[in-house]
Amino acid sequence: MKKTLLTLALGAWLACTAALAPAQSVSPAARPAQDYSASVATEWFSLALLLTQQTPGFSPPVASRALAYLGLTLYESVVPGMPQHQSLAGQLNELQSLPWAQPDEALHWPTVANAAMATMTRMMFPTASAENKARIDLLERSLPLKYSQDFDPNTVTPEITNRSETFGKLMAMAVMTWARTDGGHEAWGPLRRNQQNYVPPSGEGQWSATPPAFAPALLPWWGDVRPFVLKSGSACAAPPLPAYSEAPGSAFYREAQEVYRVSNQATQEQRQVALYWADDPLKTPTPAGHWAFIAGDLLKHNKASLAMAAQTYAQLNIAMADAFIAGWKIKYTVNLLRPVTYVQLVIDSNWVPTLMHTPPFPEYPSGHSVQSSAAAGVLEQVFGANKPFTDNTHNDRGWGPRTFASFKVAADEAAISRMYAGIHFRSGIEGGKVQGRCVAQQALALRFRR
Repeated sequence: MKKTLLTLALGAWLACTAALAPAQSVSPAARPAQDYSASVATEWFSLALLLTQQTPGFSPPVASRALAYLGLTLYESVVPGMPQHQSLAGQLNELQSLPWAQPDEALHWPTVANAAMATMTRMMFPTASAENKARIDLLERSLPLKYSQDFDPNTVTPEITNRSETFGKLMAMAVMTWARTDGGHEAWGPLRRNQQNYVPPSGEGQWSATPPAFAPALLPWWGDVRPFVLKSGSACAAPPLPAYSEAPGSAFYREAQEVYRVSNQATQEQRQVALYWADDPLKTPTPAGHWAFIAGDLLKHNKASLAMAAQTYAQLNIAMADAFIAGWKIKYTVNLLRPVTYVQLVIDSNWVPTLMHTPPFPEYPSGHSVQSSAAAGVLEQVFGANKPFTDNTHNDRGWGPRTFASFKVAADEAAISRMYAGIHFRSGIEGGKVQGRCVAQQALALRFRR
C-alpha cells in the first residue's frame, strides 16, 4: 500500500511538472543555492558515514553505491536553484527524467536538501539500527535550528517550507525509483533472487577461498550492476597482467616474491600505512567513505556553498561507485588467485599475511587502487591537482591526522598499502590505478553546467 501511494504521488508530481527542463529557472524572489552554506550537505554525509560504518551488509561496493545515490539526490534536489547548472537526467544510464521545480514558486534550498537527504538516507539504510534511524529523524529536525543563518524564519515562510519539503521528498523518491532498477539494490542478499550460488571457476592460477575463514566470494555479480556514467562495467579496462607462472624467475613469480618479502619485512611506517588505508567495513566508513570524509573536510575548510557541495558530492561518489563496478567486473573476469594462495602453493606453505586477512574476492585489480585513483582524479578537478590537505578520517581511532602533498600522493599510498598488507601483487595495484583514472575521466565528462 505504501509503495502504491508513493508511486501515485510521484506520478502526480511528474504529471504537473516538466520532467526535465534545463531552461527553467525558479522565481527571482528565491535565493540561489550558491547563497547558502554547505552545512546541510556536510552534516548529512557525516551521518551517512556513521551509518555506513555501523550497518551490517555495507561492504565497500554497497557503501559506494549508497553514497553515490545520496550525492545524486543532493545535487538534483538543489540544481533548480543553480542557474548555471543542469540536471544529470539524460546523461546517466537509463535516467531519462526527474522532477523540476515550478518556475513561479520560490523554494528554500537548504530545506529542500534537508528533506531530500533525510528521505533518501532512510531508504538507503533500511537495515540501520533503531538508534541510528532515530539519528536520522533528529538530524532532520535539528538542522534548521542549528544553522539559523541558512534557515532564517523571517524569510522562510511556512508555505515555502512546506513546498520545499515536498519537492525534496519527491526528488528522493524519484531517484530511488531509478535506483531500484540497477541490479544492486538487494546486495545484502543474492544480487538477483533467481541467481544460484556462485561457484568460482577452477584451474591454474584461478581464485579460491582464502584463509583463515575461507569465506565465499563477495558480490560476484557486482560488475553487472548498472553503472552511473560508464556504459558498462567493462568500459574502463585494466591493462594485461603478467602471465601466470610458477617458474622461479618468471615475472609472476617475482611479483609473488615481492609481496612475500615486503609483507615479512615491512617497516613500522609501511605497517602503519597498511592499517591506515585498510578501511574495513563495520570498523570504518569503508574506502569510499574515507574519501567522502576528506571531501567534506575540505568543503568545510573552504567555507563552500551548498551549490559547490552538491556538485562535489555527486561527482565524487558517482566516480567511486562506478570504480567499484568496473573493478569488480575485471576481478570476476580475470579471477586471479590471491598472493596467500600462490605463496602457500609455491614459496612457503606456512605463510599468511600478518597484518590483516585477505578479503574474499579475486585479486586483479586492487579495488583500493581503482577507487582511490578515481576519487583523487575528481578531487584534483574540484580543489586543485597540487592541493596539500590533511586527512582527519581516522582521528577518532588515534591514527591521524595525516597530511599529503596532493590527492594523487594519497591515492598512490592507498594503493601500495595493499602490498604492504600482503594481499595484492604489484600488477594488481598498478593496473587498478590505470582503471581508476579512466573512471575519473568518465565522471569528469559529465556536464554539470549548461
